[in-house]
Amino acid sequence: MQSIYLSRSLFACDRISLIGAALLVGTMLLPLSGTAQQAGSSEQRGSTPQSGAMAEHGTIPTPLPELVHEAEQKNPQIVASFHAWQTSRNVPKKVSALPETQLSVQQFSVGSPRPFAGYSNSDFAYIGFGASQDIPYPGKRQLRAHVAEHEADSMEAQTASTRRAVVGNLKMVYFRLAYIQQTLAVLQRSDALLNQVQEASEARYRVGQGNQQDVLKAQLQHTKILQEIAHHHQEEGLLEAQIKQVLDRPQESADIVAETLTLRTLPYTSAELLQRAREQNPDVHSKQASIRQQETQVELAHKNFRPDFNVQYTYEHTGSQARDYYMATFGIRLPNRGRQKAELAEAQENQERALQELEAESQRVLSEVQQQYVRAKTSEERLKIYSDGLVPQSEATFQSALSAYQSNHQDFESLLSGFLDVLNLDLEYRSELVEHESALAELERLTGVDLP
Repeated sequence: MQSIYLSRSLFACDRISLIGAALLVGTMLLPLSGTAQQAGSSEQRGSTPQSGAMAEHGTIPTPLPELVHEAEQKNPQIVASFHAWQTSRNVPKKVSALPETQLSVQQFSVGSPRPFAGYSNSDFAYIGFGASQDIPYPGKRQLRAHVAEHEADSMEAQTASTRRAVVGNLKMVYFRLAYIQQTLAVLQRSDALLNQVQEASEARYRVGQGNQQDVLKAQLQHTKILQEIAHHHQEEGLLEAQIKQVLDRPQESADIVAETLTLRTLPYTSAELLQRAREQNPDVHSKQASIRQQETQVELAHKNFRPDFNVQYTYEHTGSQARDYYMATFGIRLPNRGRQKAELAEAQENQERALQELEAESQRVLSEVQQQYVRAKTSEERLKIYSDGLVPQSEATFQSALSAYQSNHQDFESLLSGFLDVLNLDLEYRSELVEHESALAELERLTGVDLP
C-alpha cells in the first residue's frame, strides 16, 4: 500500500501549482481551441485505467479465478503439502503391521569347527531351522493405526490451510497490482495533460501574458509525475514477480494485467460467517484432529502396560541314528512400568496441550472473522457514501465552480479547492475498494465461503 500513500502525497501536496496552471491555461484556451479541447476531452472520458494497462502491456486482463486455479495446480507449496498428506495416509498400515518375522538357521558340529563336520558320527550334531514372531498385546496395533489416521487427518487439514493461505496471498497481491496499474494509467494521462499545460504556459510567457514562475512550476510537476510513474513501474514489476512466484511461472514470462476492481457485496451475516469458520476452517480442523490423536495416544499408553508376546518354532535334523527334534517356545515380554508411567503422563500432558491449542486457535480464527467482517461492512458503507454522495457531490460542486470562474463570478482558490476534492475523493475511493476486497479475501480464507 506504499504506492497509495505516495500517490496521495503527490496529488495532495504538489498538485496545487499543476492544477492551477492547468485550469488557468484551460480557461484561457477555451475561446481559442474549443474544438481541439472537446476532442481531447472525449478521448479522455473514453480512456479507462484498464484500457491504459492493456495498451501498455499489449495483453488482455487475466481474471483472478484463472490465476487461482493455476496456483492450486502448480504452486510448489500446495503440491508439497499434498504429497506430505499422501505420505501420512500410508503410515496407519505401516504401524499396525506385525513386527518382522525372524528366520534362523543353526548348525552344530562335534569334534571340528568345519561346517557339517561330525554330522554323521555324533548324536549331538544337527542342523536346525527356526522362525520367531513378536506379537503385540491385542488392541495395540489398532490403536497405533488410529493414532496415525488422526495424524493423517491433521495433515489433510494442513494441506487445505496451505492452499487457502497461498490463494489468499495471491488475491492480496492481485488487488494491489490492479490498483497500481489503474493509478499508473491515471498518472500517464496526467503527464500527457501536463505536457500540454507546459507548452501553453511557455507560449503565454513568450508573448508576455504569463510569468516564468508558471513555466518552472509546470516543469517541476512534470518531473515529479515522471518520478511517480517510475515508482509505479517498480511496484508493478515487484508485484508481478510475486504473482509469478506463486504461480510457479518463469520470471521472464509475459506480463500480468489485472482486471478492474469492482465492488462485491457480502451476502452473509456475522453469525453465519462465524459458524462457517467453526465448521470449515482447516486450522481448527487440524487442531481437532490433533486432539483425537492425543486421546488415542493416551489410550495406547494405558494399553502399553500390557505385556507383549513372542512365539518361536525350531526344527533340528540330526544324524540317521537319532530322531529329529521339534521345539516350540512361547515368551512374554513384561513392560517396564516406570517407563510406561512416564509415557502415560507425557500423553496426558500432550492431550491437555492439544485442548488448549484448539481453544486458542478457535478464538483466533473467530476473532479474525469478526474483525474482517467489521472491516468489510464498514468499508462497504464508506464506498456507498463515496459513490452515492461524496464523489458526485464534489463533481457537481467543481462544475459549478468552473462555470462561475469562467464567468468571472468565482475566485481561483475556491475552484482549485473543488478540483482537489474531486481528485482526492477519487483516490480515496480506489484505496477503499482495495481494502474492501482484501477483507473479503480474508473472509474467504477463514471461512471457506466463495463470494461472487
